[in-house]
Amino acid sequence: MSGFEDSLLDEVDETVRIRLVVNGRKVVCEVAPRHTLVDCLRDTLELTGTHAGCEMGACGACLVQLDGRAVHSCLVFAVQADGATVNTIEGLTESGVLAELQAEFHRRNALQCGFCTPGMLVNAHELLSRVAQPSREEIRDALSGNYCRCTGYEAIIDAIDTVAKAHSENGGAT
Repeated sequence: MSGFEDSLLDEVDETVRIRLVVNGRKVVCEVAPRHTLVDCLRDTLELTGTHAGCEMGACGACLVQLDGRAVHSCLVFAVQADGATVNTIEGLTESGVLAELQAEFHRRNALQCGFCTPGMLVNAHELLSRVAQPSREEIRDALSGNYCRCTGYEAIIDAIDTVAKAHSENGGAT
């Protein structure tokens, strides 16, 4: 190999140490600068609930909450998240019990193959944290970045709407 090729390989193998708070737990990861946040979550931290779908930010399967906002983790380099708080689908449960959104998705059969479901749930959770009782149109708008090939969106919208209404009536937060 030439000296130029050797230097390229050295750069490819270089890693950076980042610190994150993931689902309430402080973690330190060694990542290559070119690795995305979804790669770090799935491959390094073994949090496989976040799915890598299109890897272009179009399908929403990789959605996570980064400092409280839903983001496509396939479009964020892991090094960009250094020092951030990340919540994945695994972080939406309390003590291993399904969160209300997850239970309502199940009850309404708002999922089939389940590939898009984690991103949908993360997005819905983020929406309900910002808007106590979103209209059905606001729910549709919030989900516009999530793509599902298996099921109709009405059951998903119904599930989110049901949880929002229940929380509004009870004065609780999601």
